[in-house]
Amino acid sequence: MIGSIIQFLLFLVVTGCAVYLFGRVVYHRYLYIKLGKSVPLKKEAKARLKEFAIQVFGQTKLLKDKKSGVMHIVIFYGFIILQLGALDLILKGLIGHGLPIPGYDYFTLMQEVTVALILLAMGYATYRRYVEKLKRLKRGWKPSIVVFFIFFLMLSVVVSGGFERVREGLATSGFAPISSLFAAIFQGLSHTGATIGFYASWWMHVLILLSFLIYVPQSKHFHIITAPINILLRRTEPTGKLASLDLEDEDAESFGVGKIEDFTQKQMLDFYSCVECGRCTNVCPANTTGKMLSPMHLITKLRDHLTEKGAAITSKSPWVPAIAFASHSDHNPLEVELIGGVITEEELWACTTCRNCEDQCPVGNEHVDKIIDLRRHLVLTQGSMPHDGQRALQNIERQGNPWGISRNDRVKWVKEVDPEDELAIRTVKEKPEFDYLFFLGSMGAYDNRSRKITHAFVKLMKEAGISFAVLGNEEKNSGDTPRRMGNEFLFQQLCADNIATFQKYKVKKIVTTCPHTYHTFKNEYPEFGLEAEVYHHTELLDVWVKEGRLKPLHEVRERITYHDSCYLGRYNEVYEEPRSVLKAIPGVQLVEQARSRENSMCCGAGGGMMWMEETAGTRVNAARTEQLLSVNPTVISSACPYCLTMVEDGTKLKEVEERVKARDIAEILALSVFGKTEKLM
Repeated sequence: MIGSIIQFLLFLVVTGCAVYLFGRVVYHRYLYIKLGKSVPLKKEAKARLKEFAIQVFGQTKLLKDKKSGVMHIVIFYGFIILQLGALDLILKGLIGHGLPIPGYDYFTLMQEVTVALILLAMGYATYRRYVEKLKRLKRGWKPSIVVFFIFFLMLSVVVSGGFERVREGLATSGFAPISSLFAAIFQGLSHTGATIGFYASWWMHVLILLSFLIYVPQSKHFHIITAPINILLRRTEPTGKLASLDLEDEDAESFGVGKIEDFTQKQMLDFYSCVECGRCTNVCPANTTGKMLSPMHLITKLRDHLTEKGAAITSKSPWVPAIAFASHSDHNPLEVELIGGVITEEELWACTTCRNCEDQCPVGNEHVDKIIDLRRHLVLTQGSMPHDGQRALQNIERQGNPWGISRNDRVKWVKEVDPEDELAIRTVKEKPEFDYLFFLGSMGAYDNRSRKITHAFVKLMKEAGISFAVLGNEEKNSGDTPRRMGNEFLFQQLCADNIATFQKYKVKKIVTTCPHTYHTFKNEYPEFGLEAEVYHHTELLDVWVKEGRLKPLHEVRERITYHDSCYLGRYNEVYEEPRSVLKAIPGVQLVEQARSRENSMCCGAGGGMMWMEETAGTRVNAARTEQLLSVNPTVISSACPYCLTMVEDGTKLKEVEERVKARDIAEILALSVFGKTEKLM
């Protein structure tokens, strides 16, 4: 009796200390997060809970990599199931009997099968990390310590069961196969020996469990706690929509993020939610082509800096025990510059804003908004930007286009594509009654190659009987490029000017061939007052073909692979419409390559990179073109003028431009509708 009381008191003391230390570590990190800017969250409980259930309990993001996804599901649900087993085992050690569960034999079998599955899953995890040596997975003592934690935790469960069976004199049972095996090994022990063995393995289980509890918030496994919260509190605005800056704030000393405290508390929660699985870096077009940027390291470096600086500001240690885990760095975190000391400018300017990293992240982290916030500080506060990008933005500011061509030449394309006025292209001034405003964007108006897309789409609109008009020389840049490059001031100026023009001419519907313009108008302009409906040209072409307005009757005998634009696909989930148009064209053989749809690799032009030279590693467009060529197409199709330019340059780099053509969806459909040729020339 006295022994039981001592056992119980000792358990309470040990558990109380562990829970206290766990709470202290979590609380200190909570204080670090509180250093960030507060951000209002839309309540939307129903939508949040639905997404929470899908991602947390459905593990949908993890299943993007099916092998590791299944492995993680086994571990995730295994640990949920084993919580009852842990409680059962703890009660046996404290009061002499377990949970009063009906069908206890089946409960025991479920526990032992779960233990076996978790051990198999951990074995596979170890194989992936140390035998396959996947590049995205870290190796070393930190990743390994969890393997040991889990292995010995599982071992303690079945060893305790073995000692219990010997102590209680229980026969071998098919409901406890692993425990029965250990019982057979311990068979020669006396009752006292089996009792000592049981309590030794019981304490082993308790101490490992509590040690793991303390270790979790001090490691990447903090995501066990923070990731579900991160997913629950995720932004519910349109995907990829950037937060606006209050440029009229007279109290603002700087704009963007120049120090770690300038991030929002939600962004800081991202830092502590990172699993360090490397999936983001594995798909990053910048990283995979040899640039400095690694989305995972971006997050972990920001996390570590927040931890160091947070500890210095709050005087609350992030480690327990401090001597075992402290980095002992010789620098003062309060004096470290965020840009330059933690994150380099080279990393920031390598990002194409493709969002493949975010799509792959299993815990809902957002990388792009942080990079843009850091760029904003460079551009708006420090006045720092690569020369090529600076020149493009100056040209947009002065002439409304990145090349600096006269803004009065914007409407010249009309005469060049329709010299005989057969298409009756009119400006909004000339034709005040129209259904759609066709917003060309700088590429569609000035770039010679993109004008062919403009011509094809205008012909298709006329054939479909669509009433449309253009802005002509009144059209300005959409502002996508300035915003993604960090010049929020120029973006908001262009946004206000464009919306004023749309309102002046009572624009109700806008169609564009540029996914970047499409995303900006559809998802970011409404915050500033735009009320018009916004369409991408492939959405309308798909509708018009299905309605019979456009009849693709002529064969286009080509083997075509479609390249998904990031801003049309991942940002706006327009995947089926372009494919539907291609499938409606007789003669077309549509073939998919490995990286398509939501996992499509960026062409390399987004985030302002269209206007900047790549100086490190392989060109992104060359790497992407190689992937597209892997299915031996005769045509690479796209629905974005940036993508088309980059892919066309890629085919030239690969010296295959004579046998593999790059064409927009509108150009291919026009061939079928008007039937001028059966082969793309």
